[in-house]
Amino acid sequence: MSTPPDDRAAEPVRVLVQRLDTGVPLPAYALPGDAGADIVTAQDVTLAPGERAVLPTGLAIALPDGYAAFVHPRSGLAARAGLSIVNAPGTVDSGYRGELKVIVINHDPARPLELRRGERVAQLVFQRVERARFVEVATLPTSERASGGHGSTGGAAALSAAGISAVKGTNE
Repeated sequence: MSTPPDDRAAEPVRVLVQRLDTGVPLPAYALPGDAGADIVTAQDVTLAPGERAVLPTGLAIALPDGYAAFVHPRSGLAARAGLSIVNAPGTVDSGYRGELKVIVINHDPARPLELRRGERVAQLVFQRVERARFVEVATLPTSERASGGHGSTGGAAALSAAGISAVKGTNE
């Protein structure tokens, strides 16, 4: 069952796309309501278990100031084949004009993964982003959470049951 459209929905952001390889499709949303637009690899590649590769997409984009594109993994490839993005999500700044490339990794411990030219390998999510003004202070204001992080708010029952008390590099 689909949700009725929101009358307040924003107009889609205008993204200029240059095809550097005329044989690849423009980014495309698979279904109405999808957050990510699929992008494809412009070359064939075989990834051995644990191997990384930088895949060209054959596309370059221009985003308006105040926006960024984020390159996310595709959940089906992650679940079925162990494919992920090394720097997920990858960030495309509004001033970048080079070819979009996707840094992938095969997390399957035993099987190589073959990707063919034209295969959807990632998705672009576009968001408005804010710039920060950094203000140095001697001490930070207090908060309920304080310096607790990396599991300090719970969700670690499975770790406790497995006898894992802390993550390397943390005091939790």
